[in-house]
Amino acid sequence: MTENSKGKVVSVNGNLLAVEFDGDVSMNEICYVKVGGAALKSEVIRIRGTTAQVQVYEMTDGIQCGDEVEFTGEMLSALLGPGLLGQIYDGLQNPLPALAEKAGWFLEHGVYAGALDTEKKWEFTPAAQPGAVLHAGEAIGSVPEGAFTHKIFVPFSLLGSYTLKSIAQKGEYTIEQTIAVLTDARGREIPLSMAFRWPVKRAVKCYRERLAPTETMETKVRLIDSFFPVAKGGTYCTPGPFGAGKTVLQHTTSKYADVDIVIIAACGERAGEVVETLTEFPELTDPRTGRSLMERTIIICNTSSMPVASREASVYTSVTLAEYYRQMGLNVLLLADSPSRWAQAMREMSGRLEEIPGEEAFPAYLESTIASFYERAGKVRLKNGKIASVTIGGTVSPAGGNFEEPVTQATLKVVGAFHGLSRERSDARKYPAIHPMDSWSKYDGVVDMARVEEARSILHRGNEINQMMKVVGEEGTSAEDYIIYQKGELLDSVYLQQNSFDPIDAACSPDRQREEFGVLYDALMASYDLDDKNEIRGFFNQLRQEFLDWHGTEFESPEFYAQEKKISEFYKSKAVE
Repeated sequence: MTENSKGKVVSVNGNLLAVEFDGDVSMNEICYVKVGGAALKSEVIRIRGTTAQVQVYEMTDGIQCGDEVEFTGEMLSALLGPGLLGQIYDGLQNPLPALAEKAGWFLEHGVYAGALDTEKKWEFTPAAQPGAVLHAGEAIGSVPEGAFTHKIFVPFSLLGSYTLKSIAQKGEYTIEQTIAVLTDARGREIPLSMAFRWPVKRAVKCYRERLAPTETMETKVRLIDSFFPVAKGGTYCTPGPFGAGKTVLQHTTSKYADVDIVIIAACGERAGEVVETLTEFPELTDPRTGRSLMERTIIICNTSSMPVASREASVYTSVTLAEYYRQMGLNVLLLADSPSRWAQAMREMSGRLEEIPGEEAFPAYLESTIASFYERAGKVRLKNGKIASVTIGGTVSPAGGNFEEPVTQATLKVVGAFHGLSRERSDARKYPAIHPMDSWSKYDGVVDMARVEEARSILHRGNEINQMMKVVGEEGTSAEDYIIYQKGELLDSVYLQQNSFDPIDAACSPDRQREEFGVLYDALMASYDLDDKNEIRGFFNQLRQEFLDWHGTEFESPEFYAQEKKISEFYKSKAVE
């Protein structure tokens, strides 16, 4: 492949260009379109003979037929190295604060910035000795990055075995300085720095084996951890209509999830929501450290007003960064908000390419593309024996909250858990607004799943009785059915909902969940000697209040156990053997 292949624009269709080229060009190769003194970054997405179809990651205003195109011979890549944490990037890994300094608040054509600070010095500590035989993805040293030890790797692109000829001593170096020299089998020298590039559309596979996701990723949200759990290295999706609480749930998960690194990919969301994420995230307090959550967070955002191609780039860049930190032995949570906008971008590009449309004009390869993205999640055992994971949660935004649309259905086929948000529950101020009947999970939670299913059956039966009561009224319902209905309401109000404004109830630990669910389960399974509906209503209202008071007590405190005893004595006073 020649790096200096040239071409000319022969047609312009939105952000899709047809380019006649001379020389060698490959799929997914990066090229630059020269227009008005600027060079616009683009990617080859189709080749037909000597014509390449190119998608531009910028607005294409001003591009004309005959404009020069220069091919680079490189794929769309992410720069991997120390200094990623706490950054806010666009899909091309341009730091947005740096772009704002360069171009002001209104971004200009062809303005790019380096992904990492090339002037900052890092305290490098070598971890390998000269003469050592190394492979791709093995650490040669480390630098401190916030609360973590950032490992410096042999680049993932180096295949085969290499011998470490020399390595720098402990000291301060920039990411561009040579810190080691490798030699290959032919004796050729390969200098290494602390940063290297990796194509974002290729999965990082520098691990020993892939493991089944069996360990629960604790979120401290009762409804998720107990009823619809997520596993470390697993996948889940959270579809829901606008205003159902997707962003709030995302913040909560980011804050309390049992992971080391959080990556937010805002791909194609409305500008207002992205701004909300950018302003609120730095203000979130990390419960682990008491400092800003941004210290272990990376945000990659492309709003809906940005070019559609950049949405695709933001998805792949974010998952590549997640795999990079997984290689360090860390557990990473990637929250994609929202793949629906990415799918809409695919539909737009597919239309311009004049491909045969599938359902609702989405491309026929929609399912396989979404599947390939979620497949990059996983729990792995690294070559050094450490176990690490990437967990992917997709916040799907179906139009009108319709879960039957193609993107939601394609996502449901590949994820391990489904947290369907409900407009009805959101309007009723029930947090989180995950519908307990529609949602499901294939993973094991923090409590006995057999008991969970029994509790869900009561909830389901209670819901049926509630629908019947809307027709025949309360007076047409038997006392037995009315008790089941009240049991379902009790479960919903005291366990499936949480008070996010209460510092104690906002985050419920797995041990506390097991304790509370055990007491609640016994209360739900008990039979009660109650005949009068007013008495039934009064009893369950009192029981509900006792549980809510229990939520506000410090776990394992004397008040906690005193309230637990009070609840047990209260429901047993009306229970029959």
